[in-house]
Amino acid sequence: MKVLVIGSGGREHALAWKISQSKRVKKVFCAPGNAGTAKCAENVGLGSDDIEGLLAFALKKKVDLTVVGPEAPLVAGIVDLFQQNGLAVFGPTKFAARLEGEKSFAKAIMEKYGIPTAKARTFTDPDKAEAWVRKQDGKLVVKADGLAAGKGVLLCENPKQALDAVSAVMRQKEFGAAGDTCVIEEFLEGEEASFLAFTDGKTVLPLPCSQDHKAVFDNDQGPNTGGMGAYSPAPVVTPWLFDKVMDTVMKPMVRAMAAEGHPYKGILYAGLMIKGESVKVLEFNARFGDPECQPLLMRLETDLVDVLEAGVNGTLSTISLSVDPRPCVCVVMASQGYPGSYPKGKEITGLSAAAKLKDVMVFHAGTKLSDSKVLSSGGRVLGVTAVGSDLPQAIARAYEAVGKIKFDGAFCRSDIGKKALDRPALPPQVLIVMGSDSDLPVMDEAGRVLRKLHIVSETTVCSAHRTPDRAAAMAKEAAARGIKVIIAGAGAAAHLAGVLAAHTTLPVIGVPISATSLNGMDALLATVQMPPGVPVATMAVGKSGAHNAAILAAQIIALANPETAALLAREKQNLAASVEKKAEALAKRFP
Repeated sequence: MKVLVIGSGGREHALAWKISQSKRVKKVFCAPGNAGTAKCAENVGLGSDDIEGLLAFALKKKVDLTVVGPEAPLVAGIVDLFQQNGLAVFGPTKFAARLEGEKSFAKAIMEKYGIPTAKARTFTDPDKAEAWVRKQDGKLVVKADGLAAGKGVLLCENPKQALDAVSAVMRQKEFGAAGDTCVIEEFLEGEEASFLAFTDGKTVLPLPCSQDHKAVFDNDQGPNTGGMGAYSPAPVVTPWLFDKVMDTVMKPMVRAMAAEGHPYKGILYAGLMIKGESVKVLEFNARFGDPECQPLLMRLETDLVDVLEAGVNGTLSTISLSVDPRPCVCVVMASQGYPGSYPKGKEITGLSAAAKLKDVMVFHAGTKLSDSKVLSSGGRVLGVTAVGSDLPQAIARAYEAVGKIKFDGAFCRSDIGKKALDRPALPPQVLIVMGSDSDLPVMDEAGRVLRKLHIVSETTVCSAHRTPDRAAAMAKEAAARGIKVIIAGAGAAAHLAGVLAAHTTLPVIGVPISATSLNGMDALLATVQMPPGVPVATMAVGKSGAHNAAILAAQIIALANPETAALLAREKQNLAASVEKKAEALAKRFP
């Protein structure tokens, strides 16, 4: 098949690079592309804003799939135009892309459908905006309503700065027509994260979380840019918070757009502010983030073309994503003066040396070819991206590659990933042990419930019969590691729980698993028949047993933890409310 990628940045290089790896793809075009895309695609001399020209090209070349990288053509309606001409295109329609193209529209949708976000006011008259600001205290955020290449957000420490910001946006038109309307909102404290998901208008298929670095200088100093680096995963998004974002942000927004009569298809990107257990949406974007796209696609193992086609065809529910578990880091090398004015045409050297490093990929953002030389042509020039066995190794590899690349005036932040390194890892309180990795589909239910209750768990495989010494050592060391409860799952003879219980004074909960023709009854009897002095609390067979094992573990922990107790009480209230809702539904059906 033939695929057209629209755009010229690091995001588009990453897309073209990943798409070219598909065995289903014979030809990749990139319009207009850059020096990097020229190595994995055929660059086409058409700008991303030349929608009619792009349509004519796609029809002439009989392109099978078009992938739109930047936001401007999406907001201009390129998806609608291509669809009207019978072309498959990945991205939201013009109406759906308003989530990014009009911040006031996104705010209205979030408020209408109860999606958590900052309180905000929208103004079209600068006099009224300034009058409102004068009545406020504290920090504010002033945003140009329209597209501003990621730079139309001004963080203000006080109302005086906010007044200057309103003037810059609405009077001086520093962001052009994007500032005709201005959104002013409360300043949210916390740590930012990026959450991206594929969606076909019904199914929401999330990518790993990531974190962008917007400010131009270290320690988040200086003006906002389009992004100076990113890494994935972002530990600020814990497994529990990941589920919360899906349940309170991503799925509700997809349902909201469908309810509005304009199903959202494409990449849905939520910029989040996280503080403790609180998650609020800063903004929605209608496409892959740049530079988040680079580490995300480096980690993605599933054929991207399969995912994109399913998104277009409405069959995303048939797709599951396979992701490299290793972390990935992208460091942006920029031109001197960025995000202000900057020189162009600087020769870039050292690219081949960087490319030879293990697990490193240099994505081009603002580059062009001239007489076989690679020259700078933008503010953000390169996205040097590396995978590592752990985050420190990924960071080290990325900066080692950066050190091999040279061009006049080049600079980058030196602290990409530092927030993740500085974040203390919470020790696990529950140890989930299973006799075989084939038991994971059952035992993962225990982990899911624990995540929902904010309890960190650790999952491993250990056999009572094949590795008894390891099982005994694991049980003996558990308390010293801070473990409060052990959950053991096994099938057949199911001796694992007993072995663990024999070597610890911690509570042990057994989960029998159906692994033989006896459908788990053998495991249930083996688990319940412990000798005196070796107690094991026995659950039901299978997932329901794993679910209740997690609840019981949480109840044990809650005896000394008021927060867990409160979460358990809330969970029981939710269960009761669910039953009442079902009863009401039945009453309506059978009055």
